[in-house]
Amino acid sequence: MNIAKNMEAIFVAIIAIAAATSLATAAVPKFRAAPAPIVASADQVTMHTVYVSAKRLSAEEKAAL
Repeated sequence: MNIAKNMEAIFVAIIAIAAATSLATAAVPKFRAAPAPIVASADQVTMHTVYVSAKRLSAEEKAAL
């Protein structure tokens, strides 16, 4: 395939793709910066603790899985 013969078609295709993507992204509104996070003071912070209670599987039960 001789690229030199198809250079004009390649150029037009690239320009068309660039124009289509610029038009497609032109309607997207700019993202606003998120508001500053609210920071709780140290006396208001509670630490959540999760307890997981389950029996361990035996070797036979593990082999069955």
